[in-house]
Amino acid sequence: MSTSLDLAKRIAAAADNKKARDIVLMKMIDLTTATDYFVVCSANTVIQTRAIADEIEDELAEEGIEFRHKEGYREGEWILMDYGDVVAHIFTGDAREYYALETLWRDAELTSYEDE
Repeated sequence: MSTSLDLAKRIAAAADNKKARDIVLMKMIDLTTATDYFVVCSANTVIQTRAIADEIEDELAEEGIEFRHKEGYREGEWILMDYGDVVAHIFTGDAREYYALETLWRDAELTSYEDE
């Protein structure tokens, strides 16, 4: 990975492999020093959130990229995977609506992921 945007797109592609819905990249560079991008997506079930998280982890591990921290996997409603410059947020539909990251961070530039 050469840039944080490349990493964000790679995470989005892995999520897309497991049929994640409404995948967006949120540019956080000017809003926080914690990370450059959020990748936010939705899943239909807890089982699917875990499958998406597993796919992201497996795909990036093949490239030698390991997450720094993962939380929420057991419950599966909101799984957070911290890759440093990029943080993936995998939600069930209800959890995404409840936590509303796109509203909370409304100043972030949003880009919908499209399979290229």
